[in-house]
Amino acid sequence: MTALMKLRYTATAAIAVFGILAGAAQADELADIKAAGEINIGIFSDFPPFSSASADMSIKGYDIDVAQKIADGLGVKLNLVSVTGQNRIAYLNDDRVDLLMSVGYSKERAEVIDYAAPYAPYYIAVIGPAALKVSGKEDLADKTVAVNRGTLEDTSLTAAAPGSAAIQRFSVIQAFISGQTQLMVVGNDVGAQVLARQDELKPEQKFQLLSSPSHIALRKGEEGLKKAVNDSVAAMIADGSLDASSKSWLKAPLNPENLKD
Repeated sequence: MTALMKLRYTATAAIAVFGILAGAAQADELADIKAAGEINIGIFSDFPPFSSASADMSIKGYDIDVAQKIADGLGVKLNLVSVTGQNRIAYLNDDRVDLLMSVGYSKERAEVIDYAAPYAPYYIAVIGPAALKVSGKEDLADKTVAVNRGTLEDTSLTAAAPGSAAIQRFSVIQAFISGQTQLMVVGNDVGAQVLARQDELKPEQKFQLLSSPSHIALRKGEEGLKKAVNDSVAAMIADGSLDASSKSWLKAPLNPENLKD
């Protein structure tokens, strides 16, 4: 083999290897999921009402409803993978899961992962008994309000409340239920549990202080999978099944405005 032939052979081999690597980098996750016949979706296993163990020990909740719809839409089996706040981004980028549920948007996260459309409302709300008239932050004047100290709820309430509001920073739910405060400020996930259990008090959501909907996260560059997820969420909104899940798990009808960042 001449030197020129060796050079051509080496160049051809290098191009072939580059092509293999480039093909791998452009692999279509959606096609891989369909070929495997299953999708791995990361969830918090104890995050009611979005996901938690039911009486038969199966995981149920708002997130599970949506995850199942996505799997059904793709025609594949759903595998739920328990993740934590600390490991879930690594699980996604290490290919241990294909999607993550309940991910709030941030510019920092957007540098390492991609986001599908918002699918779940998350907001901080003022909750109080139906008999108490409160419709906006000005109505908090001279009211006692419970909030967890040092939380986003605390900072949002402190910024919005009039100076005469009596903000009490301790165990929120117990303080509200026992009558120590007239109102409480919590996320809609916590609020849903209170609304579901306190028939005598008849608590209701008065107004929102802050909204930050949850997204489904996926790896960057997976446009086919992103479109499939977005299509599933759009279909759930159109056919009313997402509203049904909201009423069942969040104890409130789905307001499309709460799905806007």
